[in-house]
Amino acid sequence: MEIFVRENAPYVLTALMADGGQYGEIFYEDTKNLILKLEDNKIEVPIEGRDTGVGIRLIKDFKTRYGYTSEFTKENLLEIAKTLASREGEGKIKVGHKYARAFTPVIKDPEDVSLSLKKDILERANDIVRIYDKRIKQVKVFLKEQKRKILVINTEGEIVEDTQIRINFYVETIASDGKNMYRGYESTGGSIGYELFDEDFVDVVDFVATKSAERAVLGLSAKPAPAGKFTVIISSEAGGTMIHEAVGHGLEADLVQQGLSVYTNRLGGKVASELVTVIDSGTEIGKNGFLNFDDEGVPAKKNILIEDGFLVGYMYDRLTAMKENRESTGNGRRENFRHIPMVRMTNTYIAPGKDNPHDMLSDTKKGIFVVKMGGGQVNTVNGDFVFEVIEGYLIENGKITYPIKGASLIGNGPKALMDIDAVGYDLGWSIGTCGKSGQGVPVGDAQPTIRIKELTLGGVM
Repeated sequence: MEIFVRENAPYVLTALMADGGQYGEIFYEDTKNLILKLEDNKIEVPIEGRDTGVGIRLIKDFKTRYGYTSEFTKENLLEIAKTLASREGEGKIKVGHKYARAFTPVIKDPEDVSLSLKKDILERANDIVRIYDKRIKQVKVFLKEQKRKILVINTEGEIVEDTQIRINFYVETIASDGKNMYRGYESTGGSIGYELFDEDFVDVVDFVATKSAERAVLGLSAKPAPAGKFTVIISSEAGGTMIHEAVGHGLEADLVQQGLSVYTNRLGGKVASELVTVIDSGTEIGKNGFLNFDDEGVPAKKNILIEDGFLVGYMYDRLTAMKENRESTGNGRRENFRHIPMVRMTNTYIAPGKDNPHDMLSDTKKGIFVVKMGGGQVNTVNGDFVFEVIEGYLIENGKITYPIKGASLIGNGPKALMDIDAVGYDLGWSIGTCGKSGQGVPVGDAQPTIRIKELTLGGVM
């Protein structure tokens, strides 16, 4: 089908531009997915799927017209193009300006790895969790892989191909002592092949499974979280959930241009502590948000958004960049061919600093130490956020005293950034799926250990 799309692209694009416009493109996608799940000591029937289709987009008067199909006929593609153009005829397009082809660099392609080895990974993880503690009642293990090929052909004369490979591995554990129940969770993965698990997959599987089990069992002995205002240290192990949700979305140009971001009209202003530099980079090889090209055929870039506390840039896709006469930053992403691209993060992180994480702890008289974050919500208009704490501890006189449960962090993104008074030299990554406007795309998040002078802890009074 890819050859078919290439051969017919000139006819479709000239029909698409019959009544003019700023930009037109054809987006072809062929995605293979495999999901393996183990629950109740049994591996379920693997879920395999293949999704192939074409999206056609016209940008005219800075507005988007879009259509898509899985029916590959020249007549069908031309009909969509003519419908979007709203007239018959042929428009002008550029040809031959750029051709690029790339792929995710992997050592062990998922398609070359046997199903039996993949099942061994799930079963080993299940066994490790089950024998960890007799109070563990439920175990779920997920192994997800994706091989996605995209082709972008546009009216700028650009033809771009990219093959993307990702593997995600999750273990979820439920422990119960008859009175209390607690959930543990751990994950790993990224834009990588089965070399993720090394030659015999033992180290990674053992780590993820054990961490999930530890977290679940620890929660049973945790004390209810106290409510109030505390100094908060967020470990690098927590990943970058806070920076993604509380800061990253507010730096996406579509929200900024609509006035739906707390960072609107603040370019060049001080928005964080001078210790803070925030980066979004699709070029981080192996990370979950790694891309050679985004879903508009723009090369992935390393974009500094906040530098030494000052807001120096936003993330753009082609449309938002056109509105400001800028270049896209390589942040145009879409869930699949059925959706229009929009501004989305890739790998977003706070750059490492110079502080020793151990010193942060010993210098804190009373506070909260967050090891693992859960889900959260953020209001991009004012920056207010709420995040679940899956694993956290009380700090008293510079020492960790006991684990807490039922905690949530409540605060404001810009204020939290301003209140960061220490940034560690470590850096910890996490994987995730970012949701926006009904679409989900894979992302990576990271941060070093940071200390925030004050946040509200939702807990028990």
